[in-house]
Amino acid sequence: MNRERIIVRTSIAGIIVNVFLSGFKAFVGIASNSIAITLDAVNNLSDALSSVVTIIGAKLAGKSPNKKHPLGYGRIEYLSSMIVAAIVLYAGLTSLVESVKKIIRPEKAEYTSLSLIILGVAIVAKIILGLYVKRTGKRIDSSALTASGIDALFDAVLSASVLLSAVAYLVFSISLESYVGLVISFFIIKSGIEMLCETLDDIIGKRTDSDLSRQVKKLITEESEIRGAYDLIINNYGPNKNYASIHIELPDTMTVEEVDRLTRRIEAKVYRKTGIVLSGVGVYSFNTHDDEAARIRNEVQKIVLSHDWALQLHGFYVDTEAKKIRFDVVLSFDIKSTEAVSILTKEVHDAYADYTLEITPDIDLG
Repeated sequence: MNRERIIVRTSIAGIIVNVFLSGFKAFVGIASNSIAITLDAVNNLSDALSSVVTIIGAKLAGKSPNKKHPLGYGRIEYLSSMIVAAIVLYAGLTSLVESVKKIIRPEKAEYTSLSLIILGVAIVAKIILGLYVKRTGKRIDSSALTASGIDALFDAVLSASVLLSAVAYLVFSISLESYVGLVISFFIIKSGIEMLCETLDDIIGKRTDSDLSRQVKKLITEESEIRGAYDLIINNYGPNKNYASIHIELPDTMTVEEVDRLTRRIEAKVYRKTGIVLSGVGVYSFNTHDDEAARIRNEVQKIVLSHDWALQLHGFYVDTEAKKIRFDVVLSFDIKSTEAVSILTKEVHDAYADYTLEITPDIDLG
């Protein structure tokens, strides 16, 4: 709830500032017949609308879990970010059309000292707003706020270019404003596309942050019984709502009771340190009292890792009496899993023809 209040409060501040800036710029743009300043006003108005969407998204995302949606509504924030990106993209395309019209049919601009002062104040206001919104978004992990903050800082740069074009017109009588408006349009469109792609990555599901992955695995392997942690998958259900599953490698001598106590301990530890809920902990066993098994493991590992596309071997276990070998292999995206398993099965079987093989391909999750 505190996070939601921060998002709403910050967005309201953005709405107030952008509405005022839009009104001032629109007045100056119409009075001076400047397409660049008018488009800058439209851009501020789209920013205000984006903040409204962010507030609605935060309110909906903050709804409590229920029977239909037991993991909550956090992903709605990603949808609101997508709408914000679409608004920015639309504003950019509209600006592009208007700028081209003014290049084809140019109109003389008439700047005043007051208009230049208003532009200067608007630039300073946008810089302050951008830094505040971006810092707040980073602090509470809100992609919508962070994107709005970056967009505001970018708007300050664009407003500065409008101011420079006005100064150039007054000093050198060179009219650049239509072309500046065109440049602004391209930058707004670029910003909208980047925001859209980033939000789509969150919705589709992107690779786990490598630093976070290493942190989680380090916390788990600090336990003396655990030889390795593998296959970490982190599913995101909105900002600060992460559920994960992982495999841990344990000695084949541990009892179910010991495994139960250990998994509960690491679940509590990971949640306390990272806020991630370990919803599933799978177990691999490794041989502890069989020298022959250790020798076979070393040989099989050499065979498997001789291929560039085989990144890691884990979960290895061999039953020398039943003549069975099983292991997982992490594959790069350069080869199909069926092809890789076929190659490895043949090569390992050539070395251990009397053993039954069970090879499980894993995705390179990072």
